[in-house]
Amino acid sequence: MTDHIQIVVNRIRTPDGTILQSYNRHDYVTYVDKNGKEYMVDGGNDYLRRNVHDDAPAEELSLTMNDPFDQIRESFCWGTRGVAGDEPLKWVPIKDLTSDHIEAILDNGYGADWVRTLMSKELEFRK
Repeated sequence: MTDHIQIVVNRIRTPDGTILQSYNRHDYVTYVDKNGKEYMVDGGNDYLRRNVHDDAPAEELSLTMNDPFDQIRESFCWGTRGVAGDEPLKWVPIKDLTSDHIEAILDNGYGADWVRTLMSKELEFRK
């Protein structure tokens, strides 16, 4: 069995500087760069899927649980619909969530174990 290293951020930067990020398993994101080539990311936190242009490569910006936490907290996002749950989905870096929000996520058992680990690390980081 192969050891699995958890993906926490799945994203690339296209040659024109546009960042594409896939937030969940079936979040297939495409973009036509200023160079006329189409770029794609897919897989969210489950797998990295890309299209490749050898003559105009994208820059890999993905992070795993093995990367430094100060990078992860800037880039790993939590999807929120606001306090009442009635706002459009917005992806917020965990560094920008309030401590109360993170504590509510933890208290209610939301997210996978690795997500709760990151939330706990964020609270510890703030101390």
